[in-house]
Amino acid sequence: MGSRAYFSNPDLNSFSSDQIEEKIRLIQEERLSPQLRYCYDRSPFYRRKFDEVGAKPEDIRTLEDLRALPVFMTKEVERENTMESLEKNSHPFGTHLCAPVNEIYLTGTTSGTTGVPTFTYTFTKNDMDWIGKALGHRFAYSGVGKGDRILFIFSLGIYATTMTLWGIRGLGALPIDIDARAGSELMLRIADLTKPTYMATTPSLAEHLIQKAPSIIGKEVGVLKMKGLLLTGEIGVSIPEVKRKLEETYGCRAYDYWAPAGHSIAITCDSDVYHGMHGLSPDLCTSFDDLVDPDTKRSVPAEDGAIGEMVITSLKREAAPLIKYAYGDIAQVYTKPCPHCGFPGKRIKIIGRSDDMLVVKGVNIYPSAIIQVVSSFVPKVTGEMRIVLDQPPPRVVPPLKLKLEYGVETREPDLLGLANEIKRALHDQCKIRPQIEWVQPGSLEKSTRKTPVFEKNYEKR
Repeated sequence: MGSRAYFSNPDLNSFSSDQIEEKIRLIQEERLSPQLRYCYDRSPFYRRKFDEVGAKPEDIRTLEDLRALPVFMTKEVERENTMESLEKNSHPFGTHLCAPVNEIYLTGTTSGTTGVPTFTYTFTKNDMDWIGKALGHRFAYSGVGKGDRILFIFSLGIYATTMTLWGIRGLGALPIDIDARAGSELMLRIADLTKPTYMATTPSLAEHLIQKAPSIIGKEVGVLKMKGLLLTGEIGVSIPEVKRKLEETYGCRAYDYWAPAGHSIAITCDSDVYHGMHGLSPDLCTSFDDLVDPDTKRSVPAEDGAIGEMVITSLKREAAPLIKYAYGDIAQVYTKPCPHCGFPGKRIKIIGRSDDMLVVKGVNIYPSAIIQVVSSFVPKVTGEMRIVLDQPPPRVVPPLKLKLEYGVETREPDLLGLANEIKRALHDQCKIRPQIEWVQPGSLEKSTRKTPVFEKNYEKR
């Protein structure tokens, strides 16, 4: 798979791992100054940001120059841009919009569950012609091709994941798209009827359908004989127990993929072990090479094993380019060749979201770390859990409260000992000693969109 990793710059496929870093850097730096000048000339927001730091686009010639710039945008700043644009320009696409409104070809919004929806996924026709092909290549990397049928289950319409349909169709594959809000019965009956070869959805919904299939279609999901699961939107496949459960139950490989804000296009390879998502489009943005500390927003060197918040800077975007956007994704970067497929470029593992971070007695904790420890106790537990918050994060008054489902065959007399085992493991690996509340298997409801990791008691008051 590594020999055909790069699509838009196929020459990159001929370079070894010790050459690829320099070749990618040259491509990125060649595109950097023209993109920054384009944004400066067309966006009052970006012009103001450059002027505030006393820089001009032509001053930023190298990745080192780019990393020296402060963060220009966060999700909250983007929301402010949306409101300002509505007031001044009568459209919601933000003051960072660089193309005329009448040239917008496709737009997609975030869910708005944590504030005003933002139209980060806004593209011209030229944007989508390029990005659609890159999105399609990402799925081709996992084996999708002409004639495949992909059961595509996300919130559709104006939501961000809709853009992926362009990539699927570009491969000659057929998306069978179902809105995730339609309910599990319709999803499973359509799956049974159309016999998809792949399914694209969230990890938690894929798990939910395992439970629901026998009662709805009278068979296990493995009988559907799919060739692959294409999963995104949540941390799941990177947890060994979750990956193993999905692959064994469905009888196929589970791939982890993403494209935050239509950038950083990446997917895992066909490996039993999770080796991170492979960055297939380094000419689209600089996200894999620009990390910051999520608290201080100071630059973190993108060395092998480094962890930081990814900062997006577009390199080929017309409608709504993003420049120095700290999007909130905390990732660990790997720079050595993939141990399985030999992919020579950068790979990432998502650790969590900056707005999900908790601080317990001065220790920074991401939910993914807790989930990974709890999942290691499957089947003594189901793996379903909630972190119970009595006050708004990030600070938590100890002890951190966890609500866990015990396993189907776990006996109640064993729960005290099991709780102590989990507490010891969490203390050893995460430096916390939580308070555990046990609940029955199946009592923590899964969502057809994104299953929440937090139970926010402070919102119920």
